[in-house]
Amino acid sequence: MKPPPFDYHAPRSLGEALDVLAEAGEEGKVLAGGQSLIPLLNMRLAAPAHLVDINRLPGLAAVEAAPDGVRIGALARHAQVERSEPAAVAQPLLRQALRLVAHPVIRNRGTVVGSLVHADPAAELPAVLALLGGSVRLARRGGTRDVPAGEFFTGPLESAAAPGELAVSALFPALPPRSGTAFREVARRHGDYALAGVAALVGLDEDLRVTTARVACVSAGPVPAVADVAGACGHRPPASADWAGAAEAVRARAEPEDDIHATAAYRRHLIGVLAERALRDAAREALNA
Repeated sequence: MKPPPFDYHAPRSLGEALDVLAEAGEEGKVLAGGQSLIPLLNMRLAAPAHLVDINRLPGLAAVEAAPDGVRIGALARHAQVERSEPAAVAQPLLRQALRLVAHPVIRNRGTVVGSLVHADPAAELPAVLALLGGSVRLARRGGTRDVPAGEFFTGPLESAAAPGELAVSALFPALPPRSGTAFREVARRHGDYALAGVAALVGLDEDLRVTTARVACVSAGPVPAVADVAGACGHRPPASADWAGAAEAVRARAEPEDDIHATAAYRRHLIGVLAERALRDAAREALNA
């Protein structure tokens, strides 16, 4: 199918883009990588009156690694972030998750920030941002605001980005000392949307006992909720921590749904299995940090 008709805009500056978006309001859509938007247009599931192509805007493709984390610009492609060594050092969970996103051709065009704004609960990056307690910076004509992950994802394919706003960057916070992360998922084929997936973070104290254990789930609810399971692990060294009990706590909080790919019961089972494996992986990483 062909997309419905729209007015195409190709601004050359951020200010010009924000002006166009402000005037377009609810009738405007932003085009960056287009890996989610173009199929929606072609299937006529989206019919904006104005399409604002931001690919010519300068300064939005940066990937900046700093002591506080990794800030990723709106035009930074998945593959660019995946290959960035400074980003992988500052926040290894990014590379762990990005290698599972779709296929190389998609990662070459799709953008990290675009995936966040698309807010698909079956996608990897919203779960990563939620687990790390990151944020998305939204710009509008007249100012900017930073929205924490816990407030940014408002429902399936719905985010806090309001009409007239442009997501210009996202911050993925760095890990504290003696912390480790892991990402696990199950898909029918590599590159397909995950039937279920988890991102895990484990932190240890100076005595190498578990003090932090959190898990964010993929395809387990309308938004990427985060389960804090440190209490279920017990304040123990990783070798004796109750990872099975922690995984059961994650499973109990999951809210998957039936669809043509898998039943909710199967997804819930997968979440428990993957959560235990990811927590153990993250704990090993923490011991080596």
